[in-house]
Amino acid sequence: MQAVWYSKLLFQMLINMSDYRIKIEEALDSVRPFLKMDGGDVEFVEMNADNVVILKLLGSCNGCSMSHMTMKAGIEEAIKKVLPEVKSVMALND
Repeated sequence: MQAVWYSKLLFQMLINMSDYRIKIEEALDSVRPFLKMDGGDVEFVEMNADNVVILKLLGSCNGCSMSHMTMKAGIEEAIKKVLPEVKSVMALND
C-alpha cells in the first residue's frame, strides 16, 4: 500500500517539475530575442530543491561584464513573474 502512495507522490512531483520547466522555458523565450540581438542566449539547466533556477549563459552572454545585470533585471524578473516561488536565478560558470 505504501508503494502505491509513493508512486503517486513521485508521479505528482514529476508533473510539477514538468510544469515548472514549461513556465521557465516560456519566460526564457520572452527574453531570448534581446539576448540574441547581442549574440547571446540562455539554457535552462535545473531548478533545485531550494527553488533556485540554474541557467547556462551561451554565446556572447557567457563572460560578458553585463551578464549579472542581465540575469537580475531581465531573466530573473521574467522567471519570477511566471513562478513567484523562485528564490533566485544563478548562472553556471564555465
